[in-house]
Parts: sequence; structure tokens; C-alpha cells
Amino acid sequence: MTRALYLCTASGTDPYQNLAVEEYLTFHTRPGECILYLWQNQRTVVIGRNQNAWAECDLARLAQEGGHLARRLSGGGAVYHDLGNLNFTFCLPKGEADLQRQLGVLLRALALAGIPAEKSGRNDLTVGGRKCSGNAFFSSGSYYYHHGTLMLQVEEEALGRYLTVSPAKLAAKGVPSVRSRVTNLCSHAPGLTAQRMRELLAQAAAEQYALEAKPLPPDRLDEAEIGLLRKKYASGQWLYGPHLPFTHRLEQRWAWGGVTLELVVEHDLVQAAVLYTDALQGDWFSGAGRALEGLPCRPALLADALDKHLACRGADQALRGDLRQLWHAGGRVPAN
Repeated sequence: MTRALYLCTASGTDPYQNLAVEEYLTFHTRPGECILYLWQNQRTVVIGRNQNAWAECDLARLAQEGGHLARRLSGGGAVYHDLGNLNFTFCLPKGEADLQRQLGVLLRALALAGIPAEKSGRNDLTVGGRKCSGNAFFSSGSYYYHHGTLMLQVEEEALGRYLTVSPAKLAAKGVPSVRSRVTNLCSHAPGLTAQRMRELLAQAAAEQYALEAKPLPPDRLDEAEIGLLRKKYASGQWLYGPHLPFTHRLEQRWAWGGVTLELVVEHDLVQAAVLYTDALQGDWFSGAGRALEGLPCRPALLADALDKHLACRGADQALRGDLRQLWHAGGRVPAN
């Protein structure tokens, strides 16, 4: 049961610092408390934990225009952040998380702003059928966060300029481009500012939890530990991961997300493998590629190994059944 509600507002717009604070808060949330963390990033493409940076973003253009690439802990797809976007994170003990209550905070805050939003699909909030907020989730042991975006006055042209969303994903959404499926909240509530949205979120959280929303005491943040986390988030290893000179590539999309599997095969053995996905259940897929390394390049053997890895991670049977189609519908792995 949540007995204390705290607010924490980021002091700057550095994406690596903000993600470091988010991780620190998540793993230092105490039993019985909810921390609502509010933050903004300056010109940043944030990709999901298991996504391929090269496939999701025009990295050269982003760098040329002074932008940043960041990778978060949660699963899901790539998003664009600028100062027209307000980000939120609910940090709670996993056993005390309540998605409907957390979404209730967002919907109530938007209602207070005069915006009739609703939940849509697997992780979106929409206004008039167009996305104004995307949500994603992370858990590890007893720790949990639910975070997402609120598009206030995002530069919509930049969405199409930086994000390289696959045609298959757009087709699944029934839209011609990433820009055509989003809407800015300021279009529905002129004059709405990030500061006003913070105030409304604090008010809505206090209502939903029936608790006073208190500022998080500054001594709850360990700057040295956060500094180490920032180095991780800014590192090339975290941002890009392996970029394989793959010899085999399989790809398929389902309602729960898309999967791309890249393999380096030599002398009939899988020498290296990496699995990319925008599935929300990021922890299920973590390390999936390594489970295939060293195996003979045989579809049945690789399918069994991937299934075993996902089962050990807690993936449900329906998703694992879908993934067995990857070896056929998504492209057959030829034996050498």
C-alpha cells in the first residue's frame, strides 16, 4: 500500500543525467512510497532497451544538428524528445504498482487541462485518435518503473526527420507516417506549459493516491552514484551495442511488437547473434542473441534455444509461439 508520495523534478535537460537519475530513483524507492519523477530532454532520440540504433534513427543527421541518442532501460519503441515534451516516471515497489491508478493520474491531469484523452492500444494515450503520450515499463526484482511522454508542443517535423520507423510498423498502425499519428496537447489546450503540466500532474497524483505530494528530500540523491550511472548511459557500448556484419537476417512483426534477428554464421555455426525488438517486455529479450551463439545453424535448434531462453525469462506461451514463426514467415535460415 502506498503511504508516501514524492515529487522529483530534474534540474537540467541532459538525457544521460536524467536517465541516470531515473535508474537511481527506481532502485532506491522504499516500500510504501511512490516517486513521481518529471524531466525534459533537449533534442534527443530515445530508443528502447532492445532496439537497433542504426535502424531506428538517422544518427548522422541527429549528430549534425546537435542532437543526442539515448537508450533507456525499458522496452518499446523509439521516441523523440525536445523541450516541448514533458517526461514522467512513476517509481514504485513492483508489488505496489497499479497501472490503472498510474494511468489515472495522467488522464486526470489532462482532464484538468481540459483535454479528453483516453488509453489506446498497448501503451498509448490519444486525443481524437492521435497519440499524445507513449508509455513503457521496466522491472527488476522488486523494483519497477512506468514512464512515458506527454507531447505538449513537440517539433513534429523533427519526428519525421530523425526517426526512421519501419514501413511495417506504420502499416500496423494504419498510418502513412510517424507525424500523422501524433498530436500536440497545446493544440487542444492553447497556452499549456510544461510548468503548468507539472502542477496538474502533482494535483492529479495527490487525488489518485489520496496523499500530499511532497518534494523528494535532496539528501535522497547520491550524486556520486548518479554520476557513474550517467557515464554508463553516455557510453558507446550502452548506446550502440554490437553492430554485426551479419550473414543472416530474419524479421517479423506481431501485434505485441516487431523482432529482427541478425546472425553471423561461419562453418555452419552461429558465431554471434543479436535480437532487436520494440516489445514492451524488454527484460524477456535481454541476452536472447547470446543464447544462440555456438549452435549449429539449424532453424529447429535455434527456435528451441530461443524458446528456452524466453521461457526462463518468464515470457508467456502465446508470444513464444509467435516467435517460432520467425524462422519461416520472417525468412528461413539457410544451412551451409
